[in-house]
Amino acid sequence: MNALPVRLTVEQAWTKWHDDKDPSAREWLVVHYASLIKFVAGRLAAGLPKRVDTGDLISAGVFGLMNAIDRFDPAQGVKFETYAIPRIRGSILDSLRALDWVPRSVRSRSRSIETAISDLEHELGRSPSDAEIATKLGIDEEELQKWLSDVAAGSVGPLDHVVADNTATDTHSSMHRDTSPDAVVEADELRKVMRQEMKKLPERERTVLVLYYEENLTLGEIGDVLGVSESRVSQIHTKAVLQMRARLRAADVG
Repeated sequence: MNALPVRLTVEQAWTKWHDDKDPSAREWLVVHYASLIKFVAGRLAAGLPKRVDTGDLISAGVFGLMNAIDRFDPAQGVKFETYAIPRIRGSILDSLRALDWVPRSVRSRSRSIETAISDLEHELGRSPSDAEIATKLGIDEEELQKWLSDVAAGSVGPLDHVVADNTATDTHSSMHRDTSPDAVVEADELRKVMRQEMKKLPERERTVLVLYYEENLTLGEIGDVLGVSESRVSQIHTKAVLQMRARLRAADVG
């Protein structure tokens, strides 16, 4: 998008849109915050198959941004970026789910790995190794890594709604619901449990999650830090996510 000829400050634009419903101010805000769409779409696209067009993700994200602008109330004291990013992400995720492009076999493998991890953690009292997970599944480690790669290609934003946002991701949620005391407390509790469980992960898995969700590094950048390939980071990330999901379900919060 190109900059609009309207000369406004961010504060002026919000006042004109929120108070006067000036459509030119709304258009100015969409252009001003367009970079948020590219940021979210870029992160989500990183682990997707090449057949998924990033342009389609950006198009879907525009609807999320517009929805956020329409519902945002500057008087609530919430930073717009914090409010908008989960709505943009939610809009993109909705569009991907509508495509239903993940094969049933991949969904089945994801559930199988998660169940195996959960069972082994209960039996061993610790995080299982790749070899132990593979044995539980009746496959070798090389096949497990292939399964993890397949699951990674079919996973979108698996922990973003908990780790990164600390807010609801429902694109259609109201401002009041998202900023109400009950919603904030619930999100804080979930985030607290998540952080506690992350600390229990093996160092490698924990490091990948922290660098990806807290430091906003790409999988390629994390690979440079750890000295491994981007595809290997993707496998480690997927295993860590499945471990977290298993633990949250066991704790009845996921």
